[in-house]
Amino acid sequence: MDLKKVVFIEPKAQNLHIYTRYELPRLGNVLLATLARNAGYEVEVLFIDEEEVYASEIMCDLVALTTITTTANQTYRIGDYFRSREIPVVIGGPHVSFLVQEAMEHADFCIVGEGEIPFMSLLESLKMGTPLQQIPNLVFRNSGNIICNETRPPECDINSLPMPDLSLINRTRKNGARHFYQNGTIPIQTSRGCPFDCTFCSVTSMFGKRYRYRSTDKIIEEMLQYNPKKNWIFFYDDNFAANRRHTKELLREMIARGLRFKWSTQVRTDIAKDPELLDLMYKAGCRVLFIGLESIDPAVLKEMKKSQSAEEIEYAIQAIRKKGIFVHGMFVFGFDADTPETIESTVDFAIKQKIDSVQCLILTPLPGTPLYYKIEHEGRLIHRNWEKYDAHHVTFLPKNMTAYQLQNLQIRAHGRFYSIKNIFKRLFSGSFIGFVIGLYANRLNKKWQRQEKKYVSGLQSILEPKPAAAKANELVNTLT
Repeated sequence: MDLKKVVFIEPKAQNLHIYTRYELPRLGNVLLATLARNAGYEVEVLFIDEEEVYASEIMCDLVALTTITTTANQTYRIGDYFRSREIPVVIGGPHVSFLVQEAMEHADFCIVGEGEIPFMSLLESLKMGTPLQQIPNLVFRNSGNIICNETRPPECDINSLPMPDLSLINRTRKNGARHFYQNGTIPIQTSRGCPFDCTFCSVTSMFGKRYRYRSTDKIIEEMLQYNPKKNWIFFYDDNFAANRRHTKELLREMIARGLRFKWSTQVRTDIAKDPELLDLMYKAGCRVLFIGLESIDPAVLKEMKKSQSAEEIEYAIQAIRKKGIFVHGMFVFGFDADTPETIESTVDFAIKQKIDSVQCLILTPLPGTPLYYKIEHEGRLIHRNWEKYDAHHVTFLPKNMTAYQLQNLQIRAHGRFYSIKNIFKRLFSGSFIGFVIGLYANRLNKKWQRQEKKYVSGLQSILEPKPAAAKANELVNTLT
Protein backbone atom coordinates (compact mmCIF):
# COMPACT_ATOMS: atom_id res chain seq x y z
CA MET A 1 0.00 0.00 0.00
CA ASP A 2 1.30 3.44 -0.92
CA LEU A 3 0.90 4.93 2.55
CA LYS A 4 2.15 8.49 2.87
CA LYS A 5 -0.42 10.64 4.69
CA VAL A 6 -2.45 9.74 7.79
CA VAL A 7 -5.19 12.00 9.14
CA PHE A 8 -6.13 11.59 12.81
CA ILE A 9 -9.62 12.72 13.81
CA GLU A 10 -11.31 13.15 17.18
CA PRO A 11 -14.87 14.50 16.78
CA LYS A 12 -15.96 17.05 19.36
CA ALA A 13 -18.77 15.97 21.68
CA GLN A 14 -21.95 17.89 20.90
CA ASN A 15 -23.84 17.63 24.20
CA LEU A 16 -23.96 20.46 26.72
CA HIS A 17 -22.18 20.06 30.04
CA ILE A 18 -20.16 22.17 32.47
CA TYR A 19 -16.96 21.72 30.41
CA THR A 20 -18.57 22.83 27.13
CA ARG A 21 -16.56 26.05 27.13
CA TYR A 22 -13.29 24.26 27.89
CA GLU A 23 -12.65 21.95 24.95
CA LEU A 24 -9.55 19.81 25.27
CA PRO A 25 -8.49 17.06 22.89
CA ARG A 26 -7.50 13.70 24.27
CA LEU A 27 -3.81 12.95 23.94
CA GLY A 28 -4.03 9.53 22.27
CA ASN A 29 -4.38 10.78 18.70
CA VAL A 30 -1.77 13.50 19.18
CA LEU A 31 0.72 10.97 20.53
CA LEU A 32 0.08 8.52 17.67
CA ALA A 33 0.45 11.33 15.15
CA THR A 34 3.74 12.39 16.73
CA LEU A 35 5.03 8.82 16.47
CA ALA A 36 3.89 8.56 12.85
CA ARG A 37 5.41 11.93 11.95
CA ASN A 38 8.70 10.87 13.53
CA ALA A 39 8.59 7.69 11.44
CA GLY A 40 8.39 9.73 8.24
CA TYR A 41 4.66 9.89 7.53
CA GLU A 42 2.80 13.09 6.69
CA VAL A 43 0.21 13.65 9.40
CA GLU A 44 -2.64 15.95 10.35
CA VAL A 45 -4.61 15.92 13.62
CA LEU A 46 -8.16 17.23 13.62
CA PHE A 47 -10.23 18.04 16.70
CA ILE A 48 -13.34 19.37 15.01
CA ASP A 49 -17.10 19.07 14.66
CA GLU A 50 -18.47 16.20 12.59
CA GLU A 51 -20.02 18.54 10.01
CA GLU A 52 -16.68 20.20 9.39
CA VAL A 53 -15.13 16.83 8.57
CA TYR A 54 -17.53 16.42 5.65
CA ALA A 55 -16.99 19.99 4.47
CA SER A 56 -13.19 19.81 4.54
CA GLU A 57 -12.50 17.58 1.50
CA ILE A 58 -9.84 15.69 3.43
CA MET A 59 -7.42 13.74 1.26
CA CYS A 60 -5.21 11.04 2.78
CA ASP A 61 -4.21 7.38 2.57
CA LEU A 62 -5.51 6.33 5.99
CA VAL A 63 -7.88 7.85 8.55
CA ALA A 64 -7.33 7.12 12.27
CA LEU A 65 -10.35 7.84 14.49
CA THR A 66 -10.52 7.80 18.26
CA THR A 67 -13.68 7.77 20.35
CA ILE A 68 -15.09 7.65 23.82
CA THR A 69 -18.62 6.32 24.29
CA THR A 70 -20.47 9.62 23.92
CA THR A 71 -18.80 10.35 20.54
CA ALA A 72 -19.06 6.79 19.18
CA ASN A 73 -22.04 7.48 16.89
CA GLN A 74 -20.28 10.49 15.36
CA THR A 75 -17.11 8.46 14.90
CA TYR A 76 -18.99 5.65 13.20
CA ARG A 77 -20.65 8.06 10.76
CA ILE A 78 -17.27 9.60 9.95
CA GLY A 79 -15.83 6.12 9.45
CA ASP A 80 -18.64 5.26 7.04
CA TYR A 81 -18.03 8.50 5.15
CA PHE A 82 -14.35 7.81 4.52
CA ARG A 83 -14.92 4.16 3.68
CA SER A 84 -17.50 5.27 1.09
CA ARG A 85 -14.63 7.21 -0.48
CA GLU A 86 -12.48 4.05 -0.37
CA ILE A 87 -10.13 5.52 2.24
CA PRO A 88 -9.21 2.87 4.85
CA VAL A 89 -10.29 3.59 8.44
CA VAL A 90 -8.82 2.47 11.76
CA ILE A 91 -10.69 3.20 15.01
CA GLY A 92 -9.39 3.04 18.58
CA GLY A 93 -10.20 4.37 22.03
CA PRO A 94 -12.00 3.17 25.17
CA HIS A 95 -15.41 2.54 23.60
CA VAL A 96 -14.05 0.56 20.67
CA SER A 97 -11.82 -1.50 22.95
CA PHE A 98 -14.87 -3.05 24.61
CA LEU A 99 -17.32 -3.15 21.67
CA VAL A 100 -14.98 -4.01 18.84
CA GLN A 101 -17.49 -6.05 16.83
CA GLU A 102 -19.81 -3.05 16.74
CA ALA A 103 -16.98 -0.74 15.69
CA MET A 104 -15.84 -3.05 12.90
CA GLU A 105 -19.12 -2.37 11.10
CA HIS A 106 -17.70 1.09 10.42
CA ALA A 107 -13.97 0.44 10.12
CA ASP A 108 -11.37 -1.63 8.29
CA PHE A 109 -9.21 -2.01 11.41
CA CYS A 110 -9.71 -1.55 15.15
CA ILE A 111 -7.17 -1.33 17.93
CA VAL A 112 -8.05 -2.67 21.36
CA GLY A 113 -6.52 -0.99 24.43
CA GLU A 114 -3.34 1.08 24.27
CA GLY A 115 -2.60 2.03 20.70
CA GLU A 116 1.06 2.99 20.37
CA ILE A 117 2.57 -0.45 19.69
CA PRO A 118 -0.18 -1.95 17.50
CA PHE A 119 -0.79 1.25 15.53
CA MET A 120 2.83 1.73 14.50
CA SER A 121 3.02 -1.97 13.62
CA LEU A 122 -0.12 -1.58 11.49
CA LEU A 123 1.38 1.34 9.56
CA GLU A 124 4.54 -0.63 8.86
CA SER A 125 2.60 -3.71 7.81
CA LEU A 126 0.32 -1.75 5.46
CA LYS A 127 3.27 0.05 3.93
CA MET A 128 5.35 -3.10 3.41
CA GLY A 129 2.48 -5.43 2.57
CA THR A 130 3.33 -7.89 5.36
CA PRO A 131 0.74 -10.09 7.20
CA LEU A 132 -1.36 -8.50 9.95
CA GLN A 133 -1.87 -11.66 12.04
CA GLN A 134 1.11 -11.05 14.34
CA ILE A 135 0.16 -7.53 15.43
CA PRO A 136 -1.15 -7.66 19.04
CA ASN A 137 -4.44 -5.95 19.89
CA LEU A 138 -5.36 -5.52 16.22
CA VAL A 139 -8.74 -6.47 14.74
CA PHE A 140 -9.10 -6.62 10.96
CA ARG A 141 -10.92 -8.32 8.08
CA ASN A 142 -9.57 -11.23 6.10
CA SER A 143 -11.67 -12.60 3.21
CA GLY A 144 -14.78 -11.10 4.77
CA ASN A 145 -14.10 -12.57 8.23
CA ILE A 146 -13.30 -10.43 11.28
CA ILE A 147 -9.99 -11.55 12.79
CA CYS A 148 -9.16 -10.63 16.39
CA ASN A 149 -5.47 -10.97 17.11
CA GLU A 150 -4.07 -11.76 20.55
CA THR A 151 -4.98 -9.11 23.12
CA ARG A 152 -2.12 -8.31 25.46
CA PRO A 153 -2.34 -6.32 28.70
CA PRO A 154 -1.03 -2.74 28.70
CA GLU A 155 2.72 -2.98 28.16
CA CYS A 156 3.81 0.33 26.64
CA ASP A 157 6.78 1.99 28.34
CA ILE A 158 5.27 5.45 28.51
CA ASN A 159 8.62 6.94 29.49
CA SER A 160 9.97 5.98 26.05
CA LEU A 161 7.23 7.83 24.19
CA PRO A 162 7.89 11.23 22.60
CA MET A 163 6.24 14.37 23.87
CA PRO A 164 2.88 14.85 22.12
CA ASP A 165 3.33 17.60 19.54
CA LEU A 166 0.27 19.79 20.10
CA SER A 167 1.21 21.95 17.12
CA LEU A 168 -0.08 19.12 14.93
CA ILE A 169 -3.65 19.79 16.06
CA ASN A 170 -6.04 21.67 13.83
CA ARG A 171 -9.07 22.78 15.81
CA THR A 172 -10.51 23.95 12.51
CA ARG A 173 -9.03 23.37 9.09
CA LYS A 174 -9.21 27.13 8.49
CA ASN A 175 -7.32 28.49 11.47
CA GLY A 176 -5.03 25.61 12.42
CA ALA A 177 -3.65 24.97 15.89
CA ARG A 178 -1.82 28.21 16.62
CA HIS A 179 -4.35 29.67 19.05
CA PHE A 180 -4.75 26.35 20.82
CA TYR A 181 -1.21 25.68 21.96
CA GLN A 182 0.01 29.26 22.24
CA ASN A 183 -2.80 30.70 24.35
CA GLY A 184 -4.76 27.78 25.76
CA THR A 185 -4.79 25.06 28.37
CA ILE A 186 -2.08 22.47 27.80
CA PRO A 187 -2.85 18.81 28.59
CA ILE A 188 0.08 16.84 30.02
CA GLN A 189 -0.02 13.25 31.21
CA THR A 190 2.43 11.98 33.84
CA SER A 191 1.08 8.45 34.41
CA ARG A 192 -1.26 5.69 33.27
CA GLY A 193 -3.23 3.07 35.16
CA CYS A 194 -5.06 2.94 38.48
CA PRO A 195 -5.08 0.25 41.21
CA PHE A 196 -8.55 1.17 42.47
CA ASP A 197 -11.64 -0.79 41.44
CA CYS A 198 -14.43 1.79 41.20
CA THR A 199 -17.29 -0.13 39.57
CA PHE A 200 -18.28 2.66 37.17
CA CYS A 201 -14.80 3.45 35.81
CA SER A 202 -13.11 1.89 32.76
CA VAL A 203 -9.58 3.17 33.44
CA THR A 204 -8.29 -0.10 34.88
CA SER A 205 -9.81 -2.12 32.02
CA MET A 206 -8.16 0.18 29.49
CA PHE A 207 -4.80 0.95 31.08
CA GLY A 208 -4.37 -1.68 33.79
CA LYS A 209 -4.10 -1.59 37.57
CA ARG A 210 -0.37 -0.92 37.64
CA TYR A 211 0.72 2.70 37.66
CA ARG A 212 3.30 3.57 35.03
CA TYR A 213 5.09 6.88 35.33
CA ARG A 214 6.99 9.25 33.11
CA SER A 215 10.24 10.51 34.59
CA THR A 216 10.34 13.92 36.23
CA ASP A 217 12.92 15.09 33.68
CA LYS A 218 10.61 14.16 30.78
CA ILE A 219 7.66 16.00 32.32
CA ILE A 220 9.71 19.12 33.06
CA GLU A 221 11.11 19.08 29.53
CA GLU A 222 7.59 19.02 28.15
CA MET A 223 6.44 21.87 30.37
CA LEU A 224 9.38 24.02 29.30
CA GLN A 225 7.97 24.10 25.75
CA TYR A 226 5.16 26.36 26.91
CA ASN A 227 4.75 29.87 28.28
CA PRO A 228 3.51 30.25 31.88
CA LYS A 229 2.18 33.70 31.02
CA LYS A 230 -0.08 32.28 28.32
CA ASN A 231 -0.63 28.61 29.16
CA TRP A 232 -2.47 26.88 31.99
CA ILE A 233 -1.42 23.26 32.52
CA PHE A 234 -3.95 20.50 33.04
CA PHE A 235 -2.39 17.23 34.18
CA TYR A 236 -4.53 14.54 32.54
CA ASP A 237 -3.81 11.82 35.09
CA ASP A 238 -6.81 10.03 36.59
CA ASN A 239 -5.12 10.33 39.99
CA PHE A 240 -2.22 12.78 39.87
CA ALA A 241 -1.05 12.05 43.43
CA ALA A 242 -1.37 8.26 43.36
CA ASN A 243 2.34 7.83 44.11
CA ARG A 244 3.17 10.57 46.56
CA ARG A 245 6.92 10.05 46.35
CA HIS A 246 6.85 10.48 42.58
CA THR A 247 4.44 13.44 42.80
CA LYS A 248 6.51 15.24 45.44
CA GLU A 249 9.66 14.74 43.38
CA LEU A 250 7.98 16.39 40.40
CA LEU A 251 6.56 19.25 42.49
CA ARG A 252 9.93 19.97 44.13
CA GLU A 253 11.59 20.09 40.73
CA MET A 254 8.92 22.46 39.41
CA ILE A 255 9.56 24.74 42.39
CA ALA A 256 13.35 24.48 42.10
CA ARG A 257 13.23 25.33 38.38
CA GLY A 258 11.10 28.38 39.13
CA LEU A 259 8.32 27.26 36.81
CA ARG A 260 5.46 29.69 37.23
CA PHE A 261 2.66 27.75 35.60
CA LYS A 262 -0.78 27.71 37.15
CA TRP A 263 -2.27 24.26 36.83
CA SER A 264 -5.07 21.87 37.74
CA THR A 265 -5.52 18.11 37.93
CA GLN A 266 -7.63 15.25 39.29
CA VAL A 267 -7.01 13.73 42.72
CA ARG A 268 -8.67 11.67 45.43
CA THR A 269 -9.61 13.00 48.86
CA ASP A 270 -6.70 11.12 50.46
CA ILE A 271 -4.24 13.87 49.48
CA ALA A 272 -5.62 15.92 52.37
CA LYS A 273 -3.96 13.50 54.80
CA ASP A 274 -0.56 14.76 53.66
CA PRO A 275 -0.08 18.46 54.55
CA GLU A 276 3.39 18.49 52.98
CA LEU A 277 1.92 17.35 49.67
CA LEU A 278 -0.72 20.10 49.74
CA ASP A 279 1.94 22.72 50.52
CA LEU A 280 4.09 21.55 47.63
CA MET A 281 1.13 21.51 45.25
CA TYR A 282 0.22 25.09 46.02
CA LYS A 283 3.83 26.32 45.86
CA ALA A 284 4.25 24.55 42.51
CA GLY A 285 1.25 26.40 41.06
CA CYS A 286 -1.79 24.19 41.68
CA ARG A 287 -4.88 26.38 41.81
CA VAL A 288 -7.78 24.01 40.96
CA LEU A 289 -8.40 20.42 41.97
CA PHE A 290 -11.07 18.19 40.43
CA ILE A 291 -12.08 15.64 43.07
CA GLY A 292 -14.37 12.65 42.73
CA LEU A 293 -16.42 13.08 45.90
CA GLU A 294 -19.24 10.91 44.44
CA SER A 295 -21.55 10.70 47.51
CA ILE A 296 -21.67 11.15 51.26
CA ASP A 297 -23.87 8.11 51.88
CA PRO A 298 -21.86 5.19 53.37
CA ALA A 299 -23.90 2.53 51.55
CA VAL A 300 -23.42 4.24 48.20
CA LEU A 301 -19.68 4.70 48.76
CA LYS A 302 -19.38 1.02 49.68
CA GLU A 303 -21.29 -0.05 46.57
CA MET A 304 -19.00 1.89 44.24
CA LYS A 305 -15.87 0.65 46.10
CA LYS A 306 -14.69 4.22 46.52
CA SER A 307 -12.63 3.57 49.68
CA GLN A 308 -13.46 6.89 51.32
CA SER A 309 -15.89 8.13 53.97
CA ALA A 310 -18.08 11.21 54.33
CA GLU A 311 -15.80 12.40 57.13
CA GLU A 312 -12.76 12.13 54.88
CA ILE A 313 -14.60 14.06 52.16
CA GLU A 314 -15.47 16.89 54.53
CA TYR A 315 -11.93 17.05 55.90
CA ALA A 316 -10.42 17.10 52.40
CA ILE A 317 -12.64 19.94 51.21
CA GLN A 318 -11.72 22.14 54.15
CA ALA A 319 -8.01 21.27 54.14
CA ILE A 320 -7.60 21.93 50.42
CA ARG A 321 -9.53 25.20 50.46
CA LYS A 322 -7.44 26.44 53.41
CA LYS A 323 -4.39 26.10 51.17
CA GLY A 324 -5.99 28.48 48.68
CA ILE A 325 -6.82 25.81 46.11
CA PHE A 326 -10.19 25.91 44.31
CA VAL A 327 -12.21 22.70 44.81
CA HIS A 328 -14.38 21.35 41.99
CA GLY A 329 -16.33 18.46 43.49
CA MET A 330 -17.88 15.76 41.31
CA PHE A 331 -20.84 13.75 42.61
CA VAL A 332 -22.51 10.74 40.97
CA PHE A 333 -26.20 9.88 41.42
CA GLY A 334 -28.03 6.66 40.61
CA PHE A 335 -26.34 3.79 42.42
CA ASP A 336 -28.53 0.96 43.66
CA ALA A 337 -28.18 2.23 47.23
CA ASP A 338 -29.21 5.73 46.20
CA THR A 339 -32.65 7.10 47.04
CA PRO A 340 -34.13 10.54 46.47
CA GLU A 341 -33.26 11.24 50.12
CA THR A 342 -29.55 10.31 49.77
CA ILE A 343 -29.25 12.51 46.68
CA GLU A 344 -30.90 15.49 48.39
CA SER A 345 -28.65 14.97 51.43
CA THR A 346 -25.57 14.99 49.21
CA VAL A 347 -26.63 18.31 47.68
CA ASP A 348 -27.31 19.70 51.18
CA PHE A 349 -23.77 18.67 52.11
CA ALA A 350 -22.24 20.34 49.04
CA ILE A 351 -24.04 23.60 49.79
CA LYS A 352 -23.18 23.50 53.50
CA GLN A 353 -19.50 22.82 52.82
CA LYS A 354 -19.38 25.78 50.40
CA ILE A 355 -17.58 23.79 47.74
CA ASP A 356 -16.34 26.22 45.12
CA SER A 357 -18.07 24.45 42.24
CA VAL A 358 -19.70 21.08 41.70
CA GLN A 359 -20.73 18.80 38.90
CA CYS A 360 -23.61 16.44 39.64
CA LEU A 361 -23.32 13.52 37.27
CA ILE A 362 -25.68 10.66 36.52
CA LEU A 363 -24.24 7.20 36.93
CA THR A 364 -23.55 5.96 33.41
CA PRO A 365 -22.92 2.28 32.53
CA LEU A 366 -20.00 2.74 30.15
CA PRO A 367 -18.97 -0.34 28.15
CA GLY A 368 -15.98 -2.02 29.74
CA THR A 369 -16.99 -1.30 33.33
CA PRO A 370 -18.33 -3.82 35.85
CA LEU A 371 -21.38 -1.57 36.13
CA TYR A 372 -22.18 -1.94 32.41
CA TYR A 373 -22.12 -5.73 32.49
CA LYS A 374 -24.25 -5.81 35.65
CA ILE A 375 -26.89 -3.41 34.30
CA GLU A 376 -26.95 -5.14 30.92
CA HIS A 377 -27.34 -8.59 32.53
CA GLU A 378 -30.24 -7.32 34.62
CA GLY A 379 -32.02 -5.89 31.57
CA ARG A 380 -31.88 -2.35 32.96
CA LEU A 381 -30.34 -0.54 30.01
CA ILE A 382 -32.88 1.88 28.58
CA HIS A 383 -31.13 2.22 25.20
CA ARG A 384 -27.77 2.14 23.48
CA ASN A 385 -27.85 5.56 21.90
CA TRP A 386 -24.24 6.28 22.82
CA GLU A 387 -24.54 10.05 22.37
CA LYS A 388 -26.57 10.13 25.57
CA TYR A 389 -23.94 8.22 27.57
CA ASP A 390 -22.38 11.47 28.77
CA ALA A 391 -23.20 11.31 32.51
CA HIS A 392 -25.95 13.92 32.05
CA HIS A 393 -28.69 11.65 30.67
CA VAL A 394 -30.27 8.72 32.49
CA THR A 395 -29.59 5.64 30.35
CA PHE A 396 -30.61 2.84 32.71
CA LEU A 397 -33.31 1.99 35.24
CA PRO A 398 -32.29 2.81 38.82
CA LYS A 399 -33.48 0.66 41.72
CA ASN A 400 -35.11 3.04 44.19
CA MET A 401 -36.64 5.60 41.87
CA THR A 402 -37.79 5.90 38.28
CA ALA A 403 -35.48 7.04 35.49
CA TYR A 404 -37.54 10.23 35.25
CA GLN A 405 -37.10 10.91 38.97
CA LEU A 406 -33.33 10.41 38.76
CA GLN A 407 -33.04 12.77 35.81
CA ASN A 408 -34.99 15.47 37.61
CA LEU A 409 -33.05 15.00 40.84
CA GLN A 410 -29.85 15.71 38.91
CA ILE A 411 -31.38 18.80 37.28
CA ARG A 412 -32.65 19.95 40.68
CA ALA A 413 -29.22 19.35 42.26
CA HIS A 414 -27.57 21.80 39.86
CA GLY A 415 -30.49 24.18 40.26
CA ARG A 416 -30.14 24.20 44.05
CA PHE A 417 -26.35 24.45 44.19
CA TYR A 418 -26.22 27.13 41.51
CA SER A 419 -29.28 29.08 42.68
CA ILE A 420 -29.05 32.86 42.41
CA LYS A 421 -28.98 33.04 46.22
CA ASN A 422 -25.99 30.71 46.49
CA ILE A 423 -24.22 32.38 43.59
CA PHE A 424 -24.30 35.77 45.27
CA LYS A 425 -23.20 34.23 48.55
CA ARG A 426 -19.97 33.30 46.77
CA LEU A 427 -19.52 36.86 45.58
CA PHE A 428 -20.12 38.34 49.03
CA SER A 429 -17.68 35.84 50.59
CA GLY A 430 -14.94 36.99 48.21
CA SER A 431 -15.02 34.17 45.64
CA PHE A 432 -15.35 36.08 42.38
CA ILE A 433 -14.35 33.01 40.34
CA GLY A 434 -17.01 30.95 42.13
CA PHE A 435 -19.52 33.69 41.37
CA VAL A 436 -18.69 33.72 37.64
CA ILE A 437 -18.75 29.94 37.38
CA GLY A 438 -22.05 29.91 39.26
CA LEU A 439 -23.67 32.30 36.78
CA TYR A 440 -22.38 30.21 33.87
CA ALA A 441 -23.60 26.94 35.41
CA ASN A 442 -27.00 28.40 36.27
CA ARG A 443 -27.57 29.45 32.65
CA LEU A 444 -26.19 26.17 31.32
CA ASN A 445 -28.55 24.11 33.51
CA LYS A 446 -31.55 26.03 32.16
CA LYS A 447 -30.32 25.75 28.58
CA TRP A 448 -29.79 21.99 28.98
CA GLN A 449 -33.37 21.56 30.21
CA ARG A 450 -34.75 23.40 27.18
CA GLN A 451 -32.57 21.47 24.76
CA GLU A 452 -33.29 18.05 26.29
CA LYS A 453 -36.98 18.54 27.10
CA LYS A 454 -38.04 15.74 24.76
CA TYR A 455 -35.57 13.28 26.26
CA VAL A 456 -36.55 14.08 29.84
CA SER A 457 -40.29 13.84 29.16
CA GLY A 458 -39.75 10.56 27.32
CA LEU A 459 -38.33 9.02 30.50
CA GLN A 460 -41.75 9.24 32.18
CA SER A 461 -43.03 6.22 30.26
CA ILE A 462 -40.14 3.94 31.29
CA LEU A 463 -41.06 2.28 34.56
CA GLU A 464 -39.93 -1.36 34.50
CA PRO A 465 -36.84 -3.31 33.39
CA LYS A 466 -37.07 -4.66 29.85
CA PRO A 467 -34.79 -7.03 27.93
CA ALA A 468 -32.20 -4.57 26.68
CA ALA A 469 -31.73 -6.04 23.22
CA ALA A 470 -35.47 -6.30 22.54
CA LYS A 471 -36.29 -2.70 23.46
CA ALA A 472 -33.14 -0.86 22.43
CA ASN A 473 -34.19 0.36 18.99
CA GLU A 474 -37.69 1.33 20.09
CA LEU A 475 -36.38 3.41 22.99
CA VAL A 476 -33.68 5.08 20.96
CA ASN A 477 -36.40 6.36 18.61
CA THR A 478 -38.48 7.54 21.56
CA LEU A 479 -35.72 9.40 23.37
CA THR A 480 -33.82 11.06 20.56
